[in-house]
Amino acid sequence: MKEILIISNYYPPEKGAAANRIEQLALKLHQNNYKVSVICPLGNYPKGELFPEYKGKFSVTENRDDIIIKRLWIYPSVSKNLVIRIISVLSFSLSLFFYLLFKKTPEKVVVQSPPLLLSYISVFVLSLKNKKIILNISDLWPLAAIELKALKENSFSHKFSLFLERYIYKKATLILGQSNEIITHVKSLFPDKKCFLYRNFPNHKIEEFDLTLEENQPIKIFYAGLLGIAQGVLELCEKIDVTSLQDDKIELHLFGDGAEKSQIETLLSTKKGKNIFFHGMMERNELHEKLKTFDVAIVPLKVRIYGSVPSKIFEYGSLGFPILYFGGGEGESIVEENNLGWVASVENYTELNNKIQLISKMSKLELFEMKKRIFEESKKVFNLDNQMKYLIERDVF
Repeated sequence: MKEILIISNYYPPEKGAAANRIEQLALKLHQNNYKVSVICPLGNYPKGELFPEYKGKFSVTENRDDIIIKRLWIYPSVSKNLVIRIISVLSFSLSLFFYLLFKKTPEKVVVQSPPLLLSYISVFVLSLKNKKIILNISDLWPLAAIELKALKENSFSHKFSLFLERYIYKKATLILGQSNEIITHVKSLFPDKKCFLYRNFPNHKIEEFDLTLEENQPIKIFYAGLLGIAQGVLELCEKIDVTSLQDDKIELHLFGDGAEKSQIETLLSTKKGKNIFFHGMMERNELHEKLKTFDVAIVPLKVRIYGSVPSKIFEYGSLGFPILYFGGGEGESIVEENNLGWVASVENYTELNNKIQLISKMSKLELFEMKKRIFEESKKVFNLDNQMKYLIERDVF
């Protein structure tokens, strides 16, 4: 049985797209007769504090679904204080550096990027050991940080990040990119680098359509995921047209956790919050059960981020939900080309509200028929098994 190691900053029981993406990769490799192990920090995301089962521990080795997981020490934090955030990143970076340096590792290693510093340390040590390095890029940093105004262009931090980025691309044996834009960017720097598209397809194991029709009810639009700055859910709640909400035609439901949570809760306590409901964080299976009577998934981004394709497009399309996409870029093309729903130009709230008005005029039966079509099409187009078979046949792993 071939061995492979995955290095990631996130892994369940942590929540979110990043943790789910890496778990699906690990499970699919295992199903294809690989012996899979994962190195990640002690569980702490998204709250920035260690989960109760990891408190007081320096490292933990677990077996989850036949995947061996080595969790290393981290000083967790989601503080806005830059110094504390740097200390947090450095803490796991040092743990990872010494582990990789002194422990035996398989010949093939998948390194998740970003975070850039962690991927740099992994690639640096693994290249010294002459390992096959499979760099899995889900977002382009520092480019995304510039677009989100988290980094100032041409600052020291920006230039340092550019150095890290170019180093890991150069040293990687091959690269997996979550979008065509990511591959185009890598090729612009290293034209001869071997690159493969690897979409973040889900693996729901749902063979039969199981969403339910509730007539004579408001149309329920939902957002489920991180409540962070990049998603702009707070601004969405502030700028959404209240007309349809106040007429009880449409409800907006929010699920998740993150930096904007408390501000969203404060906003929803005012008149503006009528027919906007916040449910907090739910376990994935519980969330999917709750959503069976809902109608449309909204996928927003605060700004258009080059290279980024939100995994929610594939996640909720595969469950059968029409997508209201509000993020620009390659995600826009995926929604339009696969007829998954509606697209509003990023940051254009007038256009978004017009789309919501169009949705409000649809009957629940029309939406239900739309769901069934999207479910059947997504099973064929967003197929994780086919994607993994294609990559394995080409000796990617």
